[in-house]
Amino acid sequence: MNTSELESVVRSIMMKVRQEGDSALLGFAERFDKVKLENLALSTDSFDSSSVSKELKQAIQLAKSNIEKFHHSQKEEVKVIETQPGVKCWRKSLPIEKVGLYIPGGSAPLFSTLLMLGIPAKMAGCKEIVVCTPANKEGKVYPAVLYTAQLVGIDKVYLAGGAQAIGAMAYGTNSISKVDKIFGPGNQYVTMAKQLVQQEGVAIDMPAGPSEVLVIADDTSIPSFVAADLLSQAEHGPDSQVALVSDSKSAIDDIQQEVERQLQELPRKEITAQALDKSFAVLVNDLNEAIDFSNAYAPEHLILATKKASELAEKVSNAGSVFMGNWSCESAGDYASGTNHTLPTNAYARSYSGVSLDSFVKKVTFQRLDERGIQNIGSAIEQMAEAEGLDAHKNAVTIRLDYLKNV
Repeated sequence: MNTSELESVVRSIMMKVRQEGDSALLGFAERFDKVKLENLALSTDSFDSSSVSKELKQAIQLAKSNIEKFHHSQKEEVKVIETQPGVKCWRKSLPIEKVGLYIPGGSAPLFSTLLMLGIPAKMAGCKEIVVCTPANKEGKVYPAVLYTAQLVGIDKVYLAGGAQAIGAMAYGTNSISKVDKIFGPGNQYVTMAKQLVQQEGVAIDMPAGPSEVLVIADDTSIPSFVAADLLSQAEHGPDSQVALVSDSKSAIDDIQQEVERQLQELPRKEITAQALDKSFAVLVNDLNEAIDFSNAYAPEHLILATKKASELAEKVSNAGSVFMGNWSCESAGDYASGTNHTLPTNAYARSYSGVSLDSFVKKVTFQRLDERGIQNIGSAIEQMAEAEGLDAHKNAVTIRLDYLKNV
């Protein structure tokens, strides 16, 4: 399906949601998810996590702790700056009031994404957090997703997936609140839906698409490690892309052999193989050329499996998240190191950052001038306003300065 066809399909889905609301969502659930739903909203009483193992709960709790630590460090203190005597300026972070989090379901329900989005949303102080995730054929949600929602403190979960879920959060329905900003990864339909609602004034985290990783390896890399990293991204889906760049032909050969060997052991090997068919390896003259290639490619995930990874990392200018050295597997960032795994793809790392605490706040500036302050900068404002032909702007200053002269 080409881009124009995709856009046409998604527009029709979005229009139906806008016009018919909950009725459209229930119809799409039956059509796409093969499930007949009676209600879209999940009550907190139905958040049954009893089937989630103790070990998985502990793993999720560890990840939550690390994600909280890293994102808490991103909080900024309000700093009042006196730019001139009597002129004070400062900036304050205020939460986006209503946010929508899209959590993909299907063959790989991403409860980890709920950690990555829910934690900074709660930390920022967003007043309303809406979660949309598709139901399975039994009309239920993967228990680990519900456990994570409970753990993070989110109680509004709705059974809606795909482009229709994005439409519901963008326009609002009887069940689902209209939000100010939408977050979360998804397939090509979800990505297109996010791009379309952005044109209508609903903010999105970023135009993220299929997952990707680029690994720079040299003779010191461990082929089995690199192969596992490449496969970990390829298994996301047929449209994922993995790339290997190296200054060593023997390293490339060894890694490719390991990829073939490990592929045969994966439960999702058919999906993974489809992604590998569209992936590639590049032989370069040296690691400087490798990093130049990476900066031009601007990967979502960049792994530096090289001897001097720290030195090479200093030359990175475009990447969503960087993993340095043989022991820094990309899976660490996906789950539990603490960094956020919601990252720009498709070369958007040239201009977009991954999700952070800042993604859930607005930066509002404040200023306070006293009599001394308006006197110190008033003349400059008058001169500039007059030069731009904005006499009312000039007068707003002049009238104050004249007042002070007569006091």
